[in-house]
Amino acid sequence: MKKIIVNGGNPLCGSVDLQGSKNSALPILAAVAAADGISVIHNCPDLTDVTAALKILEHIGCKIKREGHTVIADSSCANRFDIPESLMREMRSSIVFLGALLARFGNASVSSPGGCEIGLRPIDLHLNALRNMNVQISERGGRLNCKAAQGINGGNISLSFPSVGATENIMLASMSARGETVVTNAAREPEIIDLASFLQKCGAKISGAGQSVIRINPPEKLTGAEHTIISDRIVASTFMACAASAGGKIAVSGVIREHLDPIIPVFEAAGCESDFNGRELIFKAPSRVSRVKSIRTMPYPGFPTDSQAIVMAMLAKAKGTSVITEKIFENRFRHVPELVKMGADIRVEDGCVAVVEGVEELHGAKVTACDLRGGSALVAAALGAAGKTVVEEIHHIDRGCEAIEKSLTALGADIKRE
Repeated sequence: MKKIIVNGGNPLCGSVDLQGSKNSALPILAAVAAADGISVIHNCPDLTDVTAALKILEHIGCKIKREGHTVIADSSCANRFDIPESLMREMRSSIVFLGALLARFGNASVSSPGGCEIGLRPIDLHLNALRNMNVQISERGGRLNCKAAQGINGGNISLSFPSVGATENIMLASMSARGETVVTNAAREPEIIDLASFLQKCGAKISGAGQSVIRINPPEKLTGAEHTIISDRIVASTFMACAASAGGKIAVSGVIREHLDPIIPVFEAAGCESDFNGRELIFKAPSRVSRVKSIRTMPYPGFPTDSQAIVMAMLAKAKGTSVITEKIFENRFRHVPELVKMGADIRVEDGCVAVVEGVEELHGAKVTACDLRGGSALVAAALGAAGKTVVEEIHHIDRGCEAIEKSLTALGADIKRE
């Protein structure tokens, strides 16, 4: 079983290139299934979740070729609309293929998605939206069988919560809809904008992406296109938290400044400094950060739930008490007991509030990654801890961070994979 070993206590110094966004790559690869032709996707990160998405594309008949961080996909031969449970369960974002298959074939048969166990991600919003688009949905034997026998209809769809996945599924399904689709209370994340950008290159007319109301008009035929995926804002915050935990000064190349706007104020409140030179972030952390009085996760442009665990790791050694409220997922504090093994003083109240009493020092321990972001948090904490930390179950980290040990080695960390 693979594990990451960290000998902590070394301040970070150096530069690292930022990978492409996992949360952008997955829906764009799903969109490839909806298109007919060859798509060339650049800056596609080498992650196990991406590999799972490519396996799904190959299963439905697409021809896939990978050249470094470029994926060349020919979807002209796609001929299946079913995805077996073994592939669906490899990642949670697999549900986004539902809208893409409906757009391409008018049919889709999928099972419940897998991935990190960070709490319920009910797909009711997805299914209700698709029903409003004239899709008939039945469930049998744990599978969702979806069919648009009379075609997919456009129309007005209002989401009760700005779900990223539901917004993406609506956008993809609408690629073969009759008439305009208008999504109200849509998710506003940068990854939504990136998906819209790719679909526009494929021929769709989309306005309002990144805002609360998105208008989508499909083309007569959705064709393949060439596209470069945006950089990963969550991995950027991971490098920042690692430096804040260990101390030091690092440079991160390839960032998109506005994507970090919800994150930077938290690091600045902790005493860190952020400067930008074009698409390079120069990040400087003190030897010990200060507390952040209150952090509350919210949909974009609020503080991202995906950065919650790694920021908690940074604050475990802060001067003073920080309070983190998790408002997106109900089971996203699974990393807390592992941080406590390292000497952190954290208590969870009401299941959604973590009170972090900063300690002067963390110590190395044997810990287990329970999910992607929690695993990254353990690595961040280990970098600032005294002694050796062994992080197990690192397959979770590999879902979203590309060779994290190589990136951190470039920043001067004593870290290796075994």
